[in-house]
Amino acid sequence: MSSSERNIQAVKLPTDWAPDSWRGRTALQLPTYPDAAELEGVLGELRALPPLVTSWEILALKQQLAEAQEGKRFLLQGGDCAETFDACSSDVISNRLKVLLQMSLVLVHGMRKPVVRVGRFAGQYAKPRSADTETVDGVSLPSYRGDMVNAPEFSEAARRPDPRRMIKGHARSSMTMNFVRALIDGGFADLHHPEYWNLSWVGHSPLADEYRRMVNAIGDAVRFMETLSGSEVHNLNRVDFYTSHEALLLPYEESMTRQVPRHWGWFNLSTHYPWIGMRTAAVDGAHAEYFRGLRNPIALKVGPSVTPDQLLKTIDLLNPEDEPGRLTFIHRMGATGIADKLPALLDAVRRDGRRVLWVCDPMHGNTESTTNGYKTRRFRNIRSELEQAFELHAAAGTRLGGVHLELTGEDVTECLGGARELTESDLERAYKSTVDPRLNYEQALEVAMLIVRKQSQLGTPTSA
Repeated sequence: MSSSERNIQAVKLPTDWAPDSWRGRTALQLPTYPDAAELEGVLGELRALPPLVTSWEILALKQQLAEAQEGKRFLLQGGDCAETFDACSSDVISNRLKVLLQMSLVLVHGMRKPVVRVGRFAGQYAKPRSADTETVDGVSLPSYRGDMVNAPEFSEAARRPDPRRMIKGHARSSMTMNFVRALIDGGFADLHHPEYWNLSWVGHSPLADEYRRMVNAIGDAVRFMETLSGSEVHNLNRVDFYTSHEALLLPYEESMTRQVPRHWGWFNLSTHYPWIGMRTAAVDGAHAEYFRGLRNPIALKVGPSVTPDQLLKTIDLLNPEDEPGRLTFIHRMGATGIADKLPALLDAVRRDGRRVLWVCDPMHGNTESTTNGYKTRRFRNIRSELEQAFELHAAAGTRLGGVHLELTGEDVTECLGGARELTESDLERAYKSTVDPRLNYEQALEVAMLIVRKQSQLGTPTSA
């Protein structure tokens, strides 16, 4: 019996855990709300609102992630660095979904295995910051922490942490989820017509011809199967699609943590797949305490400062029963640091026989500022980190089972290089991100093709 076929209900609810037990630990990266009574009133409203996802969706995703741990699937996780309330629109949502569907099509076609599609959206409204305050012209105000906390405009009123923004965040997450579900259920992801996923602005892309050839090959294969069977293959009409976000704003996450009929334990019903960011990953911290009691599959960002001993202690805390599909490590080391930092972590987990899904985030370790003041990432560094990740896993006898990307379906110019070789002078033309730079469509598709080529070069490792 394979490990993914074992009972995924192996985890036992910790007897000393509750959705609010994190309040007894040090909580980093949380805003200070000026009115405690107003905050409690908002949290009471949130606890009465309907959930955004269901427990059976969460458990279905956990099973797919267990299969990804064994190399039977590949995880594609991507979306905005930080969603904004203004971007909750049909065009932005559908274009983002198109990009992820096109990338998954490339991966399925090239890797010959199912792809777990996870959107980094419908809740990615809060962001950690390197400093609590920002100073402009001698005036210091609270840092912008995402639309669920405050507004980006530099004024006292805009930067005041407003708990009612959590209600707005829930509403926009719900609208996003409803629209994505409607698109998918309505045939938006139908493999009979992948040409419908094209974005109007990418006809000039150097990758367009290669992608069209791939689309035509898939269409021919579908028609061939249906000719042989004499009927339409209906399960190609839709795909499974899940959501994820960094569960940073713990009061909000606590209010969305529920028990459900016919299932034991507690589920975070604000998202299918929450993760802990690098800045809040301390084993004795509030975020780790909150996560350890959830039944959701969970992920943890792993940076270059993490030691093997710390990583093993994290596994002991977050997945003590070694449940399949439970725990994902998203390593983000930077192109210049991954070869030095990652192998020891891979070796420690492999030698200890721990079950995790390894995923590469080639974005966050490669952020820099340009001479003209823009925060950006160079595509060559993103590519380098991703290629090195595949090579290092192959050398360690482990498996890189997914990729985690910040991307958008908009025609932005935020990351340098790529198919059109964007330069620093291009940044000001279409730089729209309020926080971190994102891959545009062409660059995202190029990453998908890179993954396929690299996987083909290396082959499949013999052990997980």
